[in-house]
Amino acid sequence: MQLVRWDEKRDGALTEAVLRRKVEALGYRVSRWVYPAGTVFDFHTHEYDKMDAVVSGQFKMTMQGQTVVLGPGDALQVPAGTAHRAEVVGSEPVVSLDGERS
Repeated sequence: MQLVRWDEKRDGALTEAVLRRKVEALGYRVSRWVYPAGTVFDFHTHEYDKMDAVVSGQFKMTMQGQTVVLGPGDALQVPAGTAHRAEVVGSEPVVSLDGERS
């Protein structure tokens, strides 16, 4: 599981713009999404490499038998064809930067 945690010493203060630039610098096209509490995406795949980066809220991701909770600034790489599941944790919506790379 390719998980990247935000490190303020390394990455600076977290803002949506800085997180977007970080994901784009890795070669991803980025879309912004807001998922309300209770949102669940059951196991599915994509035909492209994907990165989920969280601006705010908590997003529980399950992939390859492992589960991790992404918080603000965290990002998870999801290789093309890899089954994964996502769920908003708690009562706060998740603001997500969804990166895709062909």
